[in-house]
Amino acid sequence: MKTKSLRALPETETSTAQKPPWAAFSRFSPRRRSKKPNTHHAASVLRFAVILALLLWAPALYAGKLKVVTTYPYIASITEQIGGDRIKVDHLARGDYDPHTIVPKPSFIARLRRADLLIISGAQLEIGWLPPLLRQAGNPTVNPGAKGFLDLSRSVRLIDVPKSVSREQGDIHPDGNPHYYLDPNNIPLLARSILTKLSALDSRNAGYYRSRHGEFAKLWNAKSAEWNRKLALLKGKKVIEYHKNFDYLLRRHGILLAGTIEPLPGIPPTSRHIEELEKIMSGGGISFILQDVYNSDDASRHLSKKFNVPMVKLPHDVGAVPAAEGIISLFDEIVRRLGQ
Repeated sequence: MKTKSLRALPETETSTAQKPPWAAFSRFSPRRRSKKPNTHHAASVLRFAVILALLLWAPALYAGKLKVVTTYPYIASITEQIGGDRIKVDHLARGDYDPHTIVPKPSFIARLRRADLLIISGAQLEIGWLPPLLRQAGNPTVNPGAKGFLDLSRSVRLIDVPKSVSREQGDIHPDGNPHYYLDPNNIPLLARSILTKLSALDSRNAGYYRSRHGEFAKLWNAKSAEWNRKLALLKGKKVIEYHKNFDYLLRRHGILLAGTIEPLPGIPPTSRHIEELEKIMSGGGISFILQDVYNSDDASRHLSKKFNVPMVKLPHDVGAVPAAEGIISLFDEIVRRLGQ
C-alpha cells in the first residue's frame, strides 16, 4: 500500500506546527519594543494584582466571623450596630418592597445555607415567602427553634391580636399587627434580644458586643427624646392611613386613627369604601393621610385633593427612601415628614 507523500509548503507558508505560539493571536504577536515605558500595560497588571489579592483575601477577611442573615434591612441595621466588624450581615428583602410579598430568589437560598444565625421580624410577616426558602436551604442551624434562629416579635407586646381568624377579615395576622418595629420604643427591646443571641453564639466576642450595644443604647435614648419632643406636637391629631403600618407609632404618641384606605388588611380600596371615607373626611378634622411607598397612592391622592388634606408618604423600612439609610435615619425621616 502506497503512502501519500506530504506536499512541501512554499517558503512563504509555515505549517501550524511550526508557527510561534502567538501567531494565532495577531494582537499578541511580537512587536518592536518602544523606548517609552508601557504605562497602560503596567496599570493593567496592577489592577489584576489588586483584584487577585481581594479574591484571595476575602475568604480570610470573613473567616471566623459570625454569618448573620436577616429577613429585612431594619434588622440588619440594628444587628450591625451591635455586631460591628465581628459579624457579616446580609438581608434578604429590599426596604422599598411590600414586606408581606417578597419574591424569593436563588441567592436567598445560598445565603441561608451558609448562615450561622437567621433573625426574622416574625408575627407571620414572612409567612408567605420564607418557609419554602428554609426548606430548600436545608440548614438545620437556622430553622425555627434551633440555636441559630431568632424571632424578634417574641421580644415585644403585639397589638390587634384577633380573637378569631377567617378569610373574610382579609390578610389578617393571627399573632397580631407585625409592624411593631415602627415604634421607636420597641427598638431597644429588639437590640437587647440580638445582643443576647450574638453573645450566646459567639461568647468570645460577648464583651465587644456588650460594649457596642451600650453605645447604641445611649445614642438611641438621646434620639428618642428628640423624636418624642417633635411628635408630642401631633398628639390628638386625626389621620387616615392606607395600611396599618404605623399603628404602633400612632398609639404611642396619641395620634388618632380615623380610618384606613384598605377596607381590610391587604385588600385594595373599593369605590364604596372610598365613599365611606369621604363621609368621614367631609366632617373635617383630618390632619393628614399616611401613605406607604409600595402600595398604589391613587386613592390617597384622590382624597388629599378633594379635601385639601396633605398626603404624607412614610418609609416603613431602612432603604424604603434614600434618606432612610439606617435604623436611626429611618426614624429621623419619619419624624421629619410628619412634622412638615
